[in-house]
Amino acid sequence: MTAETIRPVRQRGILGFIERVGNYLPDPTIIFIYLIAALMLLSALGAALGWSASLPFAGKEAPANAELANGVLIYRASNLFSADNIARLFTEMPRTYASFAPLGIVLTIMMGAAVAERSGLFFALIRGSLRNTPRRYMTPIIAIVGMVSHHAADAAYVVLIPMAAVLFASVGRHPLAGIAAALAAVSGGYAGNIMPGQLDVLLFSFTQEAARIVEPGWTMNPLGNWYFILGIVIFFTPIIWFITDKVVEPRLGIWDEEVDDQLRADLEKGELSDDERRGLRRAGVVALLVVAAFTALCLWPGYTPFIDQDAEGPIRLQPLYASIIAALFILFLATGAVFGRAVGTVKGSADIVEMMREGVKTIAPYLVFVFFAAHFVAMFNWSGIGPIIAITGAEKLQGMGLPAPFLLVCVLLLSSVLDLFIGSATAKWSVLSSVVVPMFMLLGISPEMTTAAYRMGDSYTNIMTPLMSYFPLVLVFCQRWDKSMGVGSLLALMLPYALCFMATGIAMTVGWVVFDLPLGPGAQVFYQVAAHAVP
Repeated sequence: MTAETIRPVRQRGILGFIERVGNYLPDPTIIFIYLIAALMLLSALGAALGWSASLPFAGKEAPANAELANGVLIYRASNLFSADNIARLFTEMPRTYASFAPLGIVLTIMMGAAVAERSGLFFALIRGSLRNTPRRYMTPIIAIVGMVSHHAADAAYVVLIPMAAVLFASVGRHPLAGIAAALAAVSGGYAGNIMPGQLDVLLFSFTQEAARIVEPGWTMNPLGNWYFILGIVIFFTPIIWFITDKVVEPRLGIWDEEVDDQLRADLEKGELSDDERRGLRRAGVVALLVVAAFTALCLWPGYTPFIDQDAEGPIRLQPLYASIIAALFILFLATGAVFGRAVGTVKGSADIVEMMREGVKTIAPYLVFVFFAAHFVAMFNWSGIGPIIAITGAEKLQGMGLPAPFLLVCVLLLSSVLDLFIGSATAKWSVLSSVVVPMFMLLGISPEMTTAAYRMGDSYTNIMTPLMSYFPLVLVFCQRWDKSMGVGSLLALMLPYALCFMATGIAMTVGWVVFDLPLGPGAQVFYQVAAHAVP
C-alpha cells in the first residue's frame, strides 16, 4: 500500500474545516504569483494616496529605496506599475533571481547533503542510533534521534518512523506508540535540534533580507538560534517520553502479537552490515578532521581567516558564522563520500558528481518557487511598503506599550494558524519576515528572537493538520499495524503531544525574553536600535 492509495474518511468539525480549506489552497508558487499581483495593486493605491513613513537617520547616505533629507530618512510608496519599476522588473529579472540569498545557500548545502543521503550515510546513522536500544529508554532515544534527524532532511519520515514501530513491536510494546513518539519528534519537534543545520541557514537567509530594511549592514548568524533549538530538544524529549509511556501507550492497550516473519525481516533490515559499520567509523573520523580544520583556522597563531582581528566583541566571530554554510557542505560531502566508498555506493568521483546532480534535481520545485519568491521580496522592497508597514506598525505598537513577550507570542500563534493550511516553513517566512522582523527591530527585539518565535509556532502544528505532506505516508505506516486507523484516529493520537508542545513553546518563548537568555553565540533577545532606526 502506498500513500496514493489512502482514501481517508472525510472529517467533520474543525478538522474537516481545516482539511477542506487547505485543499482549496494552491501550490505555494501560485500563491506567490497572487501575492505579486496583489502587491502591485497595493503599491499603486499607496502611491496614489501618498503613503510614507520617516525616522531619524544619522548616516550620510540613504539606504536603497529611501530618501534622505535634513537627517530624516523617508520611505514613500512607489507604484510598481510605473515605467521605471516595470523596466527594473524585466531588465533585472536574472539578477533578482540569482542574487536572492537563500538560493545560493540551499544549492550549496543540498549538493553536499545529497552525497550524504544517496551514499546511505543518513539512513545508516538513523538505523545505527536505534539498534540495541534498552526497552526502558527506547522512547527518549527515539525522541532525540528524531529531532537530530532533521539534518537528514526527509529521511527521518521514511526511515525513523516505520523503524520506531518495528522496534517497539519487537520488545512487546505497541508499535503505534513508537510511530507516535517518532512523529512527535520528527514533525512536532521540527524546530529542535542539537546542532544548527540546513533549516537554520535557510530561515536566517530570509531574516537577513528583512533585517536589512532597518539595518542595511545586518548579517545573519547561522548559529543565532542554537541555544533555543537545543532548549527545544531538552524540554520536548521528556514530554514525548511521558506522553508516549503514560498516556498514549496505555490507551492503545497491550500489544500481544507474535513476532511474525515480516517483523523479523524488518528487524534484519535495521541491522547494520559490516561495511556500514566500517563506513560509519570512517565517516566519524572525517567529521572530526573537518571540525579540527575549522577550529585550527580560528585558533592557529598568526593565521586566523575565520576571526576578524580588527573587530571587538562577538562580531569578531562573524567570518566563522558566515563559513557555517561552506562547513556543512564540506562535512556532508566528505563524510558521505567516505561512507559510500566503504559500502560500495561510491566507486569513484563520477558517482559523487552524479549524486550532487541528483540532489539538485530533487529541489527543482524549490528553484521554481524561489524565482517568484525572489521577485516578491525584491518588489516588496521597491514598493517601499515593507518599511512603511514596519515603521508605522512599530510606532503604533510602541504607543500601546505592549510587552515583548506578548508580541512574540502573537508571531508564534500566527505562524501556528498559517501552518495548518500552508506547510512550507520557508514559504510563510519569506512573506512574514519582511514585515515582522523590521517592525520588531524598531521595537528593540532582535531578528534572531523573532525568527525563534516563528519557527516554534511553525513546528508543533505539523502534527495537528492532515495537510502535512507526509501525513498520508504516516497513516500507511499506522495501518500496517491497525487496519482501522484513519485520519481522525491519527490526529487524536497526536493531539496530546501538540497541545503540550504548544504550551511549552509559548512558555519557552516568554521565558527566553523575561530572563533575557542568549539565543546563540553572539545572538541576544533584544536589539540595540541604531540612531537612524528610532521611530
